[in-house]
Amino acid sequence: LKKIFFIISRKKKKWKEDTLSKEEKIQIIIHHWIRTLNIKLGWIKDFDKFIVNYVSSFIYNIFMFDTFRSSSKLINTFIGHTSYVWSIDYSTFDDCQFICSGSDDSTVCVWDIDNNKQIQSFNEHSDYVYCVKFSSYHYHNHHQNVICSSSHDKTIRFWDFKHNKQLQIFNGHTIGVNGIEFSPFNGGRYLCSVSFDKTICLWDVETSKSLHVFNGHENGVWCVDISPLQSNNNNNDNNNNNNIGMIGGNGYTICSGSDDKTIRIWDIETTKQLNLFKGHDSDVNSVKYGSNELINIILSGSHDKSIRLWDIRSGQQIQSFNGHTNYVLSVKYSPFIIKNNIGNSN
Repeated sequence: LKKIFFIISRKKKKWKEDTLSKEEKIQIIIHHWIRTLNIKLGWIKDFDKFIVNYVSSFIYNIFMFDTFRSSSKLINTFIGHTSYVWSIDYSTFDDCQFICSGSDDSTVCVWDIDNNKQIQSFNEHSDYVYCVKFSSYHYHNHHQNVICSSSHDKTIRFWDFKHNKQLQIFNGHTIGVNGIEFSPFNGGRYLCSVSFDKTICLWDVETSKSLHVFNGHENGVWCVDISPLQSNNNNNDNNNNNNIGMIGGNGYTICSGSDDKTIRIWDIETTKQLNLFKGHDSDVNSVKYGSNELINIILSGSHDKSIRLWDIRSGQQIQSFNGHTNYVLSVKYSPFIIKNNIGNSN
């Protein structure tokens, strides 16, 4: 690195080695290589220019991600649970940052990120807490700071952590409740839950009523996701109609993954099953819809140690990522979008 930088800096006559960090030196070297390649190959046909641009952006993106990775560090550790932490969520209320967590110790905890401390703990669940989510609906409509939790005790509970009290209990599942997900439409008014009782339930958070139970899985359901917000249906955000056929308008779907090794997609408006994906060799633990150009793609993780992509339109598996040596418990799309000359890499 020192030798390469010395040669470039001597040509440029504008940098002193002791004034730059290692990362800055690497960036200067990469820019020099890219410029040199473009100059030397400037007379070559367009296809070769395209290759040079691709390689150049590839090198630069690797450098940027490596810089992020090398500079990242542990900021804080929150200690308080006495057993496994199954789930966490994060949100900002009144300019304060919070994390909530659900644990095998049957508690729901709330942590103040800014002050690095636990501010609340709820212990009314009688069995492990599998999933926790902050409720944007309560905050925007009732100005309440609320967490929703699902438990193996068959219940879904809502907690006002600002005033330290329980608000609502949803009783409907007959066995433990696994995943929960708020609707991206109607301001998060609707909640989906999945259970070992093989069902998916859709709830109205405002009225505490069960709107529909989706049946079809042959074994316990582990995970659920709801399709992303559609821009052409934003005018439904204030829709207060409780009719199942009116929720969110046309086109919204639910995706579920089960111990029966299948992934299923359900139409919220018609309540019908639309897709059945088979391919995993064991329990499906996590499913996620894509967004933007990936809106028709489902991502899944399984006990069979694989991560897979599925095309909703064709009903086919697109790709399988194999490399884990044990269960894949959770999947999510990366928020880091690498932009280059040939599009976005997701």
